[in-house]
Amino acid sequence: MPEQRQIAQDDDGIRLDRWFKRHYPQLTHGRLEKLLRKGEVRLDGKRAKAADRVIAGQSLRLPPQVIHDKSELRVKTVQPVKTSFKLEDTILYMDKHLFVLNKPSGLATQGGSGLKEHVDGMLDQLSYEKTVRPKLVHRLDRDTSGVLLIARTSQAAAGLSRELARRDAQKIYWALVKGVPKERRGLIKGALAKEGTRGKDERMEISEDEDAKFALTEYAVMATAGQEFAWVAAKPVTGRTHQIRVHLASLGTPIVGDFKYGGVAARGKGAIADKLHLHARSLDIARPDGGRVQVSAPLPPHMLKSWELLGFDPEDKRDAFPKLKKKK
Repeated sequence: MPEQRQIAQDDDGIRLDRWFKRHYPQLTHGRLEKLLRKGEVRLDGKRAKAADRVIAGQSLRLPPQVIHDKSELRVKTVQPVKTSFKLEDTILYMDKHLFVLNKPSGLATQGGSGLKEHVDGMLDQLSYEKTVRPKLVHRLDRDTSGVLLIARTSQAAAGLSRELARRDAQKIYWALVKGVPKERRGLIKGALAKEGTRGKDERMEISEDEDAKFALTEYAVMATAGQEFAWVAAKPVTGRTHQIRVHLASLGTPIVGDFKYGGVAARGKGAIADKLHLHARSLDIARPDGGRVQVSAPLPPHMLKSWELLGFDPEDKRDAFPKLKKKK
């Protein structure tokens, strides 16, 4: 006998084929299309198409061949990571739609070869009362610390991803660089392309090839320690892999600890650690239900120590990118 399923709030707004992929992953797209053509799958009693958007509260008719399908699942799932690390200890902000975490330096965002711990594998820790597993909205490099956005529902993930794609969100990074940029504030334009390596050794380079992706970073010097070190705030306008690291190195001022793009010139000095000094300091993004979320993350221990050694203020709340006054 057919069954009726009510569309849950967490599924509101997604495509019908996406709903089936989420709840009945063993059902192939071809079989679903056939069932839809025959009218065996219906929304509120009406014929439906794979691209139709479902609405919370709608009634979905499921035929017996879907309900009782015992075929083997072949979907790829994220395996939960067994760890004593508690993601809840990194929460900076949470509401019914999203979390903002302060990702530690050294913790990967997603899994990879040889990685036993990563944020994506720990997201089940943050399910709480939700029935849907939280989802990553963007990524940070393994050795980059700071604000990381996690959606609590699929609807929130779609909305937040759209905001990022529209470049409505503002992400500010803090970095300690070797040397001082010639201009105190500027724009770095440099299309990026892969050098050809993959995995841990993947490198990006500024390129004029037609396959290179446009990349733009705004930066501002917040403070300097002589001509040896500078505290730089960076605002990526685009979101390319290793963008800030490559762009700052292109100025002749590599990020301290970034040996991939700075070589030996990226070494610290004295008690300044040879660890990557790049931190996602703040995030300002539109909320799925209106308003905005504005969150800042404190510096990780190794960067906090460097700030103290160099006399920089880690609690500095200056706007690094005030709007420039137009010339009359």
